[in-house]
Amino acid sequence: MPSQRLLENVRVIDLSQYIPGPFATRQLADLGAEVIKIEPPAGDPMRRFMHADQDQLSPIYRHLNRGKRVCRLDLKVDQERQLLSDLLVDADILLESFRPGVLARLGFGRDRLERINPDLIHCALSGYGQNGPYAQRAGHDINYCALSAQSIVSGSVDRPVIGFPPIADHAAAMQASIAMLAALHAKNSGHGGTYLDISMTESMLSWQYLPLLTDTSQRAASLLDGGAACYNIYQCADGQFISLGAIETGFWKNFCEAVDQPQWISRQYDTMPQRDLIDEVAAVIATKNREHWRQKLDPVDCCFEVLFAPEELAQHAQFQFRHALDADGPNYPAWINQQALTTPNGLEELPSNDKLRWRSANRG
Repeated sequence: MPSQRLLENVRVIDLSQYIPGPFATRQLADLGAEVIKIEPPAGDPMRRFMHADQDQLSPIYRHLNRGKRVCRLDLKVDQERQLLSDLLVDADILLESFRPGVLARLGFGRDRLERINPDLIHCALSGYGQNGPYAQRAGHDINYCALSAQSIVSGSVDRPVIGFPPIADHAAAMQASIAMLAALHAKNSGHGGTYLDISMTESMLSWQYLPLLTDTSQRAASLLDGGAACYNIYQCADGQFISLGAIETGFWKNFCEAVDQPQWISRQYDTMPQRDLIDEVAAVIATKNREHWRQKLDPVDCCFEVLFAPEELAQHAQFQFRHALDADGPNYPAWINQQALTTPNGLEELPSNDKLRWRSANRG
């Protein structure tokens, strides 16, 4: 079976907005699931997010929701809630990202959902989880990264940095996708429905094993966070940057010889943070522009790569060979144009007067 049809005949109801939930269900849509995205009357705020042209859908929104069917429902209205209830009867998965307690106040608490569909997989995706002292606390990616200690250990010696794209949002989306697929497997094995409580903060926390297990509390002081000369980012004479990941001895030796600095070879394992050695390497790299180092180091087996700007990616030979990006159109991933539905945006929005069709929609 082709990869884009692995989840054929799986129906997903998506009650999420912004990035985490839509990214999670988009992955299921990419695998062939029928995803019905329910939005409030005003639509998902991502429709105009970070987009200057207010008369058009944001490309971010289109990217996150490609291959889905979109319907706007006012879940504060009885008739609209009944439409959602009808959809849930034969759905496999419900993903929602309301603050804990909101879905129940709308009439879809756990007891009601189990009565509607005992085999339903209900994935509740929230900032801090469904219980605990932070359950009702407002937050966004920057806050989840702060609480999980991701922010404090990332950045330069001088200060932490804001992760971009939003790290916790995407970590939680991946966690939700994996959990939903596992629950779907269990359901198909006779387990029945499952309730999943996915916390964005805890999803990010699960990525913090390196600082937790190595007691790394100082930024730019260890092998993988900028404390080593062999694993670092350096600025070139033209203001551009290169990356070096020569962790293994052979790669470091190849790099040192390629830049005519053999005296650095024995210093690879100097005590960290290796401020002096880093400064020496930086001084050499700063003497030439990025293209010079690209031509010189590309042929060398030393884990080297220049830092590319987003607008350069579509012309990269690796991405061109694998058709990863669309070089002829906007610089979006090529698969944004591989529409699961024959509509201009790769998604189908159902007009309000046609909502009843959703109630009788047949699986694939």
